[in-house]
Amino acid sequence: MNTPRTALAVLATLGAGALFAADASAHWPQFRGANASGLAAGANPPLKVGPTDAVVWSVEVPWSPSSPAIWGDRIFLTTWRDGLLETRCHNRADGKLQWARGVKPAAVEDFHRSDGSPAASSPATDGRHVVSYFGSFGLICHDVDGLELWRLPLPLALSAGQYGSGTSPIIVGDRVVLCRDLHRFSTLLAVDVKTGRKLWETPRPEASGSFGTPVHWKNNGVDEVVIAANSRLKGFDLKTGRERWVVENVTGYVCTTPVIEEGMLFFAAWSNDTADSPLPTWEEFYKKYDKNGDGIVTFDEIAEASIDYWRGVDANRDGKFSKEDWDIMSAEAKTMRSENVIVAVKPGGTGNITESHVAWRFRKGLPYVPSPVAYGGRIYFVKDGGILTSLDAKTGEPAYVQERIANAPGGYYASLVAADGRLYVASLPGKLTVIKAGGDKPEILHQADFGERILATPAIVGDQLYVRTTTKLWAFGK
Repeated sequence: MNTPRTALAVLATLGAGALFAADASAHWPQFRGANASGLAAGANPPLKVGPTDAVVWSVEVPWSPSSPAIWGDRIFLTTWRDGLLETRCHNRADGKLQWARGVKPAAVEDFHRSDGSPAASSPATDGRHVVSYFGSFGLICHDVDGLELWRLPLPLALSAGQYGSGTSPIIVGDRVVLCRDLHRFSTLLAVDVKTGRKLWETPRPEASGSFGTPVHWKNNGVDEVVIAANSRLKGFDLKTGRERWVVENVTGYVCTTPVIEEGMLFFAAWSNDTADSPLPTWEEFYKKYDKNGDGIVTFDEIAEASIDYWRGVDANRDGKFSKEDWDIMSAEAKTMRSENVIVAVKPGGTGNITESHVAWRFRKGLPYVPSPVAYGGRIYFVKDGGILTSLDAKTGEPAYVQERIANAPGGYYASLVAADGRLYVASLPGKLTVIKAGGDKPEILHQADFGERILATPAIVGDQLYVRTTTKLWAFGK
């Protein structure tokens, strides 16, 4: 049901959009900024950032791993607080909360208990509309002052692996695009940004393992949206939702988002469901976990540290594994023909372009959760353990491969961002490392320890950088 906007609200939001549009550098409109690129063109954030360096302000915010979106003088976040799925707006000048609007879902989707949240998706804004997606509710849109403009309830998301929703909406022109790759009944959806009216919805029956966000690609004059899942990278017509091309044999279960550099599209991902990391045999599995010897492995027989992973593998969601379950999963894994890889895709192709339009592939140092960044003619990506790789974007030739970032071990969830000749790389344990772009190895310019986890991707606007940790939102500037 759509909430009608008043004439006053129309005038107010149009005025705000016109004001903010005057300065394009004052925007970080969605997950990873403009078109999920991770780049802040013309920005000049501080080099030394940390709890005691270049702090403009910090404010307490409820926990969720979603990343900030920024337009003009406003910062937008999603949170899960007191049973409500919230969209929040903070003042960019001092961090103070300007408004919070919550919805209470009828049911809450399954999500990863330590790393996930029902509010894991980042909002998107065009300066007039603020669109949030919650897997437990659907899409909801406010104006920049917090007035609800419309809502589009969607069925409860049953995500692959029961990890919760990870994808974020994007706004391209007059439409919102959302990828709902679920355990079953996956679709790619476009709605009118002004009204929430559904424009098209394309079924994706082969897709069950994507947590990435779509990107907009101007492919030889055609507006496309691109997303990957289950060993396939696909491009869809933005106007109609029709599939235009596919690249096969990429990563199976996908957490990353593609990036675009000088007309080329790059996709890099790793998962342990591909051929180089197969499932163990049933005999190996039940000998390890079947404590009572009944030939069935239930969740209470699995070590606590491993439950979330194996819960995600439970395809029929019955809370146990039998040999029959294992045979089905193994057969499905063999048919996926996936591999851990980064691919560079040339524009202009239609149909199956796996052989014709893949410029190069590379198979080392690939990221699990953080998306790569394309910057200064290179592709950079980081894998767990703080291991950084840099390739030439045109040729795929390595500048350096699997170089360890000193003093920054652990997992990496936040995606790389770049500005002013620097990469900002945040680790899950809370280390933020500033690395000089270019060179034949990573040159660390600064490193700070926030003392708490960082899952959200930092945002850069003008001369400021914003970091969301477990409990705080930080602003850094000169």
